[in-house]
Amino acid sequence: MEDQHRDGLTGAVDALLPEVSRRAGEIEAARGLPADLLDSLRAAGCFRMFVPRSHGGYEADLRTGLRVLEALARADGSTGWTVMIGAETPHLVAMLSRDRFDKVYADGPDVVVGGGFAPQGRAEPVDGGFRVTGRWAFASGARHADWIFGNCVLTGDGERLPGPAGAPPAVRSMLFPASRVTVHDTWHVLGLRGTGSHDIEVADAFCPTEESFDLFTGAPCVPGPGFVAPLVHFVLHLGAVAVGIAQGALDDMVALLEGGRQRLYARQSLADSPAFRLQLGRADLDVRAARALLRDLADELWAACATDPAAIPALHPRISAALPWVTERAAAAVDTCYRAAGGGAARDSSPLQRRFRDIHTFSQHAAAAEGWLANNGARVLGRPVELAY
Repeated sequence: MEDQHRDGLTGAVDALLPEVSRRAGEIEAARGLPADLLDSLRAAGCFRMFVPRSHGGYEADLRTGLRVLEALARADGSTGWTVMIGAETPHLVAMLSRDRFDKVYADGPDVVVGGGFAPQGRAEPVDGGFRVTGRWAFASGARHADWIFGNCVLTGDGERLPGPAGAPPAVRSMLFPASRVTVHDTWHVLGLRGTGSHDIEVADAFCPTEESFDLFTGAPCVPGPGFVAPLVHFVLHLGAVAVGIAQGALDDMVALLEGGRQRLYARQSLADSPAFRLQLGRADLDVRAARALLRDLADELWAACATDPAAIPALHPRISAALPWVTERAAAAVDTCYRAAGGGAARDSSPLQRRFRDIHTFSQHAAAAEGWLANNGARVLGRPVELAY
């Protein structure tokens, strides 16, 4: 990414951060990003940062994307998450034909796709496409998306179609204009409340073949390292959001201590407590280590995508294992701050309570599950990796 484009993007995002932070409570109460803030994020280039320059975007490198997502999540976890989902749009629609990709971006680069990754729908092949019925959970940003997709199991005469050579049943993603999808107001949750991750549904809806794609093994229709192995990029994007939430908690803790906070029955201020300084020092290094790991892996992945795609499968075990480890360290740092903040952190008005709820909701994501750590263990032992994505 050229310096002037990178600086323009990061500068515009940095200018928005104080407003995002100030409105975090409003975002949470609304259970979604307010329309005017979405407009500001679009204008800053957040949703076009990975779009190819040929289509009006910034075509940001992976490192720049991680920086932007972490900064936004540091200001507000829900905003970081929502931008992450919307910014990944070009990676998804690049799995369509080039003609369809061009049509999606014909009116400008700020297109947002939302949807469901889990195959919770069924798609029956018919002439020219598929008849689709399904309901998908966790469709972040569905209310402001331009297009919505749902991953589906393919069926024939109502029965699942088997995959080739004994593989799992065939799966394909179906893309619809948002106007054809029902959004159910279901997002009443512990944390990340401002992401608007409601359920979405279609019933007996027709999806043309050219608006369906293979999310897991499809080939991108546009060139460039940003479009090679997109799901692996997504894992690192998630990690950046986790690190941002944790760094935000550290920021909140330091701000709280500037007032000379002293716990009930304590003989000295919390900031002067050697025991707390030890805990805070460890938490800060945990967050720094998590950030450094993500950057290191991002550099390796980007280099492989640019010059040696055949090397990418060897990176899978470490990258898939990195997210649960990063999430653990981020959650530990947030927990340290939350516990130290005392009874005030239990109030809904406390930013530390919001950070606590956000990171623990984040930790429930399938990609952050502890089982992925086994991938790296298998790699270290020279054994086959049993889990894959």
